Amino acid sequence: MSMRIRTSALTAQTVAALAAGTALTAPAALTAPAAGAAPKAATPEFLSASQLPPHPTSSWTAGPVTDGVPEALGLCVSTEGVPAYDYLHREFRTDLGTSAVQLTVVTGTAAQAEALAKHYDDLIRTCPDRIEKASPDVEAQGREYGKLPVEEGARVRGLHTETSWGGATDIALLSVGRDGRTVTVVQWGQMGDFADAPVAAFKKTMSTAVAKLY
Repeated sequence: MSMRIRTSALTAQTVAALAAGTALTAPAALTAPAAGAAPKAATPEFLSASQLPPHPTSSWTAGPVTDGVPEALGLCVSTEGVPAYDYLHREFRTDLGTSAVQLTVVTGTAAQAEALAKHYDDLIRTCPDRIEKASPDVEAQGREYGKLPVEEGARVRGLHTETSWGGATDIALLSVGRDGRTVTVVQWGQMGDFADAPVAAFKKTMSTAVAKLY
């Protein structure tokens, strides 16, 4: 099974526990009301299927750009405690279980975007500990792959999970990037461990994602 499918089996206990109070508190910069209405923003561009890390035996298929926050990001990234921004996302898949998703949001100000990007990066950084606290039968490990010199910056992280009840292992790469008042989150995932993660290709994908925001 793919990471997206298998993590759905953990959702009942893991995500519920995270939502019950183990998630980070959003910074005050996010919860403070904006001074006046924000200017109308153009819709940011999203990644295309050809810009995802190449799969050795299967091509990527891109879904439509859709309103809301995708369930695929729910294990580490949520909108709890942050303003009700207009979130957009696009999901990607291959025929062999590898999946990806991009979430993008335009905030009211660059300061709000900076705070939101830090908040999401903190959620991803602390996700392994929160997964293990919520699900004792899951071992989770994070890894940092550094910053990317694109627009206002992006940071790439890895997440590996293994279940004791089935020995199932999954690997994900996640990154949060920002350009002005726009924030984007990209996640790639499949069965495997850190050795199976296409880090260099994902960094290229993430750099493209941030560069396309405007």
